[in-house]
Order: sequence, then structure tokens, then C-alpha cells
Amino acid sequence: MFELSSTLLYIAFVLYLAATVFFAVSITGKKFRDRSGNENNKAGLFGYISALLALITAISYFIIRWMATGHAPVSNMFEYTTALGIAMSLAFVILYPIYKSNYLGLFTMPVVMLIIAYASMFPGEAQPLIPALQSNWLFIHVITTAIGQGILAIGFAAGVLYLVRMIDFTKASKKVKGIEFIMFTLLATIAYVAIGMGFEASGYTATFNYVNEFGEEAQMDYHLPPLVGPNEGELASEQGFSPVVNTPEYIRSNDVNTVLWSIIGGLVLYGGLRFGFRKPVAGLLQPLVRNVNPQTVDEISYRAIAIGFPVFTLGGLIFAMIWAQIAWTRFWGWDPKEVWALITFLFYAAYLHLRLSRGWQGEKSAWLCVIGFALIMFNLIFVNLIIAGLHSYA
Repeated sequence: MFELSSTLLYIAFVLYLAATVFFAVSITGKKFRDRSGNENNKAGLFGYISALLALITAISYFIIRWMATGHAPVSNMFEYTTALGIAMSLAFVILYPIYKSNYLGLFTMPVVMLIIAYASMFPGEAQPLIPALQSNWLFIHVITTAIGQGILAIGFAAGVLYLVRMIDFTKASKKVKGIEFIMFTLLATIAYVAIGMGFEASGYTATFNYVNEFGEEAQMDYHLPPLVGPNEGELASEQGFSPVVNTPEYIRSNDVNTVLWSIIGGLVLYGGLRFGFRKPVAGLLQPLVRNVNPQTVDEISYRAIAIGFPVFTLGGLIFAMIWAQIAWTRFWGWDPKEVWALITFLFYAAYLHLRLSRGWQGEKSAWLCVIGFALIMFNLIFVNLIIAGLHSYA
């Protein structure tokens, strides 16, 4: 059953890719006419069907893995990040029939694929749960949070779509730099996945003996060539080489090394596109979205956040407090992940206040949608992997 779940996730990824292609064709390809003479873009319909089939397949992966492991597959970085991608596609499948925006599909499906591909970089093996995780309230908390964040991610996709449509890329400005930074971040993630898969296929592993933060000797594995090494690290494997610099004992050097490779790969990809086409990367997408209705996209982003915010609040704060009381006998402990969940809650609450009370619509609203999702990803990646806390097991 475990292998079947992995196969289903792979099939879902391929279907998400097919949906992306269909939505791209619906925008750039030839439009067909039905018998009444009206335009009927069949490629957009095929894109939605592919996205729906992908969602069904991905949910099947989720259920079968749950049956195989005996617990909801949201207990580590691979499982939760995959669940986040599935939740985003669920939100899209629900919203698409309302707006029938193929442009939203073109911007949403690649993000779903990227999230799932990023998840595949983490160990996918099922692991026994530690006592603190053996609670039904944990699964209720995490699944609800993932669904809420998935809906909020639609706001991010719509926000990026709005900015690409409305920003003037012919003039250098802070707005252009901001959207280009988003493009660089996405390209850096793509580069990380590609580099990681390449070295994983080659079987690369470099092992270092080092001294950890407790002053004890330990070992650390690298799956990418070591640009930085662990504290007092010595190479203990045939593969690998001496790093350029060693990090202090309180920093996880293999995570820093991964970030450096992502940045390098992102610079290569971004630089190649930027100088090859001699225009901003986001500017390359603008001709594709020239027919987008900005008001419709703005409404999609607002509705996504208006729906996702209470769901995230329920899962990320209320259910989380109930679980924390059961696991650690306190509702709140200022753990780093708890703090960033609160920051995310306050940010989206401020977004809704500014939207409803101050009339922040259009471009201002789009930027807030992008920043809010950046907070979610910071909490998911940096806080989980780098900052020590009760959630470090993730």
C-alpha cells in the first residue's frame, strides 16, 4: 500500500502538469467555436478536468498512505508540504467553476507542482510517531491548518497574476524589483529541486564527523556538495570534499548549504532568462495575461483570503491550542512556530481590516497577498528546519 500511495502521488503530479499545459494552451493557443458560433475554449475545460483528476488521485494517495502508516500523513516535512499542495489544488478546483479563469489555472497549477516537488526533497519514509504526536487533535489541527493555508495560497497566485498584469516593466522601479524577487524565489526553488534530484540520482552522500551544540561528537550527512561544513567537521566518507568554511555549533550547516545551492541555482536560472531575453522575467509573462480582468483577479484574491483566514485561524491557533494543552499541558508557550502562526494570523487580520475599512484594493491588496504567503512559507521552511523549538521534529 505504501508503494501504491507513492505511485498515486506521482500520477497526480503528472496530471497537474497536464493541467498546466492545457491552461497554457487555452491562453496562447487557438480557440475553437461550438455549433452556435460562440467561442468555446475546450483546452480550459480539459485543464480543469485534469486538475480535478489530479486532486482525486492526490486525495487517494493521502487516504492510502494514512491506511498504510496508521496515522494521518501530516507528521513530517514531506507529508505536510505535500498536503499543502493538495489543499491548494482543492481550493482551485472549488473556485474555478465560479470564475472560470484559465489564467488563474496557469498561475496556480505550477505552484502546486512546485510545492509537491519541493516536498519530494525531504525523506518520504514513514516514521513512528513520538508520544507528543499521538493525538487525534494533532491531525485535526494540522489538516485544518493545511486546508486554510492552501486556500490562502490561491490569494498568493491571484496576487502575483494581478501584479504581472498591472506593473509597468518598461521602467525601473521598486515594484519591478519586488515582483522580480518573487520570480527569483520561484526559480531558486526550481533550481533546488533540479539540483537535489540530480545528486540524489547519482547517489551522492558526504558524511562529516562534527561537534554539536551540546559539545558531543556526532555525524551529519550532506546530499549536496559541501560549500559550508559543520562545527569542527571532518570528512568521514569517500564522497565529498573539505568545505570552504565551517559554521558555529548552533547552526545546522547542511541546511545553510542547501540554501546556498538554491541561491546559486536560482542566480543561474534567473540570470540566464534575464540577460537572454534582456527584460525582466515577470515581464516575459505579461503578454500572456494582457486580457486578464484586474477587478476579477482582485476579487478572487480577496475571497480566497476571506475564506482561508477563518479556516487557518481555526486550525493554526484554536485547534493548535487544544492540542498543545493535551501534549504539553499549556495552551501557549511562545514556541517559535506558535509565534509565527500568531504573526501570520495578525497579518491576514490586518489585510482584511485594510481591505474593508481603508479600501485597500487592487495593487496594494495584491502585494499584501504575496507577503502573507511569504510568511506562511517562512514559517513552514525556516522555522521548521532552522529554529530550534518544540516543532523541530517536523
